[in-house]
Amino acid sequence: MRKIEISQRGRPLGSRFSQWSNFRFVPFIAAMLVKALRITLRTRREGFEPVADLIARDQRIILTFWHRRLVMTPLAYPFHRKKGGARWRGVAILSSDSRDGERSAAIWRWFGIHAVRGTAADDGAKALVRMIRAVKEGWDFGITPDGPRGPRQKVKPGVLALSRKTGGWIVPVCVAYSRAWELKTWDGMLIPKPFCRATVSYGAPFQAEDDHAQASELEAVLNEMERKADARG
Repeated sequence: MRKIEISQRGRPLGSRFSQWSNFRFVPFIAAMLVKALRITLRTRREGFEPVADLIARDQRIILTFWHRRLVMTPLAYPFHRKKGGARWRGVAILSSDSRDGERSAAIWRWFGIHAVRGTAADDGAKALVRMIRAVKEGWDFGITPDGPRGPRQKVKPGVLALSRKTGGWIVPVCVAYSRAWELKTWDGMLIPKPFCRATVSYGAPFQAEDDHAQASELEAVLNEMERKADARG
């Protein structure tokens, strides 16, 4: 069994039962519920060909999407990567070095998603270095540029810096649902209703050159995709 990472940093985690419950059992149940819900969805993709071409050419991609559409974004990564013979690589995310971050990382592991530990809010430089290392090691990356706490639908500079430092291609993504619940969270998190239609839309891939100007452009693209997603529902 994989070690609970924050326990290696001397954080109080409670009894063995509490650790098993919070960081093993609860993530397992949450992941299975999401997987069961995903099976019921009727999924289609739009603008997929340029992204598939980047994968075919062994280019790294940085999937970029608003935090409120996080739940079903594994649908946006139907790829299987291989690097260096037997070493498999896929997609990674940034997960905070906290109890909540450990729980989140444990959930995403059930989807084959690798968690790079760190938080942009507390130490952005260290988090960026770890993300750069992951991309250079062969991982693609998934980023919510307005996460983890907002402001909602505002691009932070980390995604542009990651692309510029690694040559990775930023791919705007939006997963839209024909029917969904909207939670009363800071981001208005969306949970698709069973048996609804899910449409994964990809924007045109690009590589970062000017963080400030392209942050505004990326924000506009993601918000336009959000507007179309809301209209689609």
